[in-house]
Amino acid sequence: MEAKYKKIKQSIKSKILEGLIQKHEKISSESELMRQFDVSRHTVRLALGELVNEGWLYRSQGAGTFCADRSDKVRDHSIVQQNKNIAIVTTYISEYIFPSIIRGAEAYLSEQGYHVSIFNTNNRYEQEKKIISQLLSGNYDGIIIEPTHSASANPNLSYYLNLERAKIPFVMINAFYEELEPVYFMVDDVKGGYIQTKHLLELGHEEIACMYKTDDAQGKKRLKGYIKAHRELNIPLNPKNIVTYTTENELTKPLAELKNLLAMKENKPTAIVCYNDQLVLYLMDEVRKLGIKIPEQLSLIGYDDSMLVEISEVKLTSVKHPKSQLGLDAAKAIIQMSKNNEGVHSNEKLSHLYEPELIVRQSTAELKIGQHSK
Repeated sequence: MEAKYKKIKQSIKSKILEGLIQKHEKISSESELMRQFDVSRHTVRLALGELVNEGWLYRSQGAGTFCADRSDKVRDHSIVQQNKNIAIVTTYISEYIFPSIIRGAEAYLSEQGYHVSIFNTNNRYEQEKKIISQLLSGNYDGIIIEPTHSASANPNLSYYLNLERAKIPFVMINAFYEELEPVYFMVDDVKGGYIQTKHLLELGHEEIACMYKTDDAQGKKRLKGYIKAHRELNIPLNPKNIVTYTTENELTKPLAELKNLLAMKENKPTAIVCYNDQLVLYLMDEVRKLGIKIPEQLSLIGYDDSMLVEISEVKLTSVKHPKSQLGLDAAKAIIQMSKNNEGVHSNEKLSHLYEPELIVRQSTAELKIGQHSK
């Protein structure tokens, strides 16, 4: 019975959080819930009783059970001033550039007297849904969030709209869901992909492969920049050089495609532009196993200018990501929106698109005569 009544509770809570049940709206009757979940009346009453006690529902004698108005509980200003809570939600927490972004935001927020809660979605919709549900149920002044699979239609859109209805401001970092038109802080990734590719074209490379993760908006935009650079410099683009992958196959597809590209008899790539620095280091191991020298025989270029650029034996050429500054700017914006009681997109001037900068190191070199045939 315990599992069944919890299922009823979660179903009703999810509908409230998604905005499918509005405040003061009557919910399904006990009889309807019994039929829907194939349970006894006792199980239904147990679930509803707990939801009433937890403030999600209220009963009206002779009229039924209704959705409670939780806005006062969630946004009680005396509690808000006392707690001053901000949530930071990223796709990952402890790896790559995310610690720097989080530190940039957290240091400023803490300095301003805010308590910071940190969450990660692992770039999965279900985890994103779970986190936003938790934030809607809690007492938060604002949210700094990196969207999940930002290149795709998001099944959790209703949860974001419910944040708006609850007047909980949020800003998006690294990418944003275009449907929502939120305040955002991110790099101009089209230009980033463009300067990655232009650098190699200007070094004389014409067979340039790219490897971009395209279930995130950043990768799609960087791919656009890659194509744009070829067009503007009037260099024919070989479609075989375009490799795309997703979060699900990021540990397998790039490596398999690398082997295929380097095994080509003709038009073998002499350079590769990568989605990020992590991917470059991953590919380097395989390149070394094949006895190919970097950059003498193959130039590699990364993105984000992370701490990984100095770890490798060959220092990486990479596009700079503002990391700490982005976190700081997002923190300043969310505090301003919270204090001024501004809506999610009420001040477009708060958004910032950072100009990418290429940091040239040892992993890229001018194309040598005869390198095409190797």
